[in-house]
Amino acid sequence: MKTVLLPTDFSDDAWNAIFTALKMFETADCNFVLLNSFEPKITNLLGNKSKERLGFIYDSLSKNSKDQLKKTIDYLKVNHARDNHVFESVSISSNLESAIKQIVGQMDVDFIVMGTKGATGAKEVFMGSNTVRVIKKVRNRPIIAVPRGYDFKNLKKVVFPTDFSRTYDKRELRQLLDLVGLWKAEITILQVTQKHELNEDKTEHKKKLSRYLKGVDHSFHEVGMGINVAKAITGFAEENDADLIALIHYEHTFMEKLTREPVIKKMGFHATLPILILPDV
Repeated sequence: MKTVLLPTDFSDDAWNAIFTALKMFETADCNFVLLNSFEPKITNLLGNKSKERLGFIYDSLSKNSKDQLKKTIDYLKVNHARDNHVFESVSISSNLESAIKQIVGQMDVDFIVMGTKGATGAKEVFMGSNTVRVIKKVRNRPIIAVPRGYDFKNLKKVVFPTDFSRTYDKRELRQLLDLVGLWKAEITILQVTQKHELNEDKTEHKKKLSRYLKGVDHSFHEVGMGINVAKAITGFAEENDADLIALIHYEHTFMEKLTREPVIKKMGFHATLPILILPDV
């Protein structure tokens, strides 16, 4: 049984990520773990407040978190029940990334699916600061970031961008192949580089990737990234009717650049598709 972690703040974005996960893994045996993290605001903790008052603030936040989680679970059990799906919830007093790391350490989490909330007033920004922090700090589990308003229908085509600068390990591709296998989807490998000719090492890396994908419908394509890697990737994915973009979170590659907050804001990473970020194992 797969364990899918669903961080939620009960917002519309979080609900959309939950519904996306339920549909994306509809045929898989899954335990969906809903996680809400809460932190007392520093403004409520400062000043001449008694210990009793501080305790009341914490208890109130804790109760609200647990109550909202129960309502969410009850709704899902009534309206989205499946024989192969079970639900549980966890409430943690911590920041989001620390709470996620705690649950990942306690449970055998296979995927993290979370909604994204771009910066206020910047509609072109797909990944907001919370998403970026989680991607940067939770490096040992695949993360699916679901954009606001995305309506998942099916998974027919996955775009997998690479510059072939690294070799591949089967463990890095396992979760991608698991997800693709659920839908019998096609993987479109997109070579993103300023130079289209591959040297000897990159050619070997390409051959190795093709061997790992034997038995999976896949094809190779090229695109010039120019000065904007993100737009080259998202533009290709949207033009080719892809349903998901998958990236391995290698250090010192264009993926690393995509997860730097200032770069994301400048680039306008405005993908209308979910992004699967695979850990570098």
